Amino acid sequence: MTTMTETSARFREFKMPDVGEGLTEAEILKWFVQPGDTVTDGQVVCEVETAKAAVELPIPFDGVVHELRFPEGTTVDVGQVIIAIDVAPGSGEAPAPAAAAPAQEPVEAPEAEAEPKGRTPVLVGYGVAESSTKRRPRKGTAAAPEAAAVAAAVQAELNGHGASAPAPAATAPAGAPAGGRPLAKPPVRKLAKDLGIDLATVVPTGKDGIITREDVHAAAAPAAAEAPAAVASPVAPEAPAAALPAAVSDSARETRIPVKGVRKAIAQAMVGSAFTAPHVTEFVTVDVTRTMKLVAELKEDKDMAGVRVNPLLVIAKALLVAIKRNPEVNAAWDEANQEIVQKHYVNLGIAAATPRGLIVPNIKDAHDKTLPQLAEALGELVTTARDGKTSPAAMAGGTVTITNVGVFGVDTGTPILNPGESAILAVGAIKLQPWVHKGKVKPRQVTTLALSFDHRLVDGELGSKVLADVAAILEQPKRLITWA
Repeated sequence: MTTMTETSARFREFKMPDVGEGLTEAEILKWFVQPGDTVTDGQVVCEVETAKAAVELPIPFDGVVHELRFPEGTTVDVGQVIIAIDVAPGSGEAPAPAAAAPAQEPVEAPEAEAEPKGRTPVLVGYGVAESSTKRRPRKGTAAAPEAAAVAAAVQAELNGHGASAPAPAATAPAGAPAGGRPLAKPPVRKLAKDLGIDLATVVPTGKDGIITREDVHAAAAPAAAEAPAAVASPVAPEAPAAALPAAVSDSARETRIPVKGVRKAIAQAMVGSAFTAPHVTEFVTVDVTRTMKLVAELKEDKDMAGVRVNPLLVIAKALLVAIKRNPEVNAAWDEANQEIVQKHYVNLGIAAATPRGLIVPNIKDAHDKTLPQLAEALGELVTTARDGKTSPAAMAGGTVTITNVGVFGVDTGTPILNPGESAILAVGAIKLQPWVHKGKVKPRQVTTLALSFDHRLVDGELGSKVLADVAAILEQPKRLITWA
């Protein structure tokens, strides 16, 4: 996508790029420059947040900042001009900047704008026409009811309480136009697919008969209410409340939290995963005393100097060895083609709690890394995530994930699969407990592991073998050598 335009020989404009595949909008979190500042090619001028991550945007040319088109906190569609640069300062009187966008955004037409006569409304968000682009309203304005409805629907699906979304207007048009396919944007189609909703059965409330996310959630709410409690209300310790966006207090009796950006994507992904992949979770409690001794020895090893060594490193290596011994577990379900896709590589995801919510970046080709290389990759992944610098590419293509709930003092949980992956391993707190060792009760370092897997791909035997192998390695870490 083109991200810059020329308004004259002197002034150039930089557009909001698609910083992740298929994204349609991003929120400007922070400007690092102001009008009058000098910038150089490659200099970061702002930070934006998409549904996947926070990303820094560099400017692709030299000059002086002439105008910032949007204030911080504004959600901007891909393709809109966000900054104008004077590339030939001092060559003449500059035109007055256009009026800055107000902090409170104007209301966007629902889901799609009418196209010129004779054309079908454009629903694919891979490029936005300059003349028809408008911004989504900020929460607390005209969009507040929609935000509340989405939040209520997501919460209902996660908790199994069956809270109803607002009923669509009785005069709304049918879900599909006469003789045609139901109208909806690609993200809405994916959401419907994830929730198992037939778009032809959804009553649209958007302009020109467009189906919105709210419409899909409203159609899914009854199904969520009927779902078994064990499925609809899984334990999900990897999504801490502290990671939610800043709250907006409406009264002394309740607080409303906007669902947007990374948090909104997490909610949709978790609901989609819970309702499309049949989850099975198995547990094992294991004596990891020898693993803890190995960790202590590795910390003193000169070959591990300069990298962070902790139990997670050994657990990650143990999981990689278990996958090597049971390669069928490393797969994905292709719904469109009704195929199981076997992966011959492991992109190991590590769930990381950040101020913007839980994200799952992954270590590419983790199966090929030595222990020092794996330790270095883990350290970089965690540091980047905590700094909020994880790129969308770093979170794409994961195959299997580890979530370490033990850092919160939690013994175990039933983790939800990261969408598109076959398994996720939850690691509980490592505690000193009485344990029968060599026929005697002794204090030993003990932890509980939980493996959730997609039962379409992984049957009970295979899942049990993988979990048993991880446990066996942590009990006797010398198996990292004998089984590798």
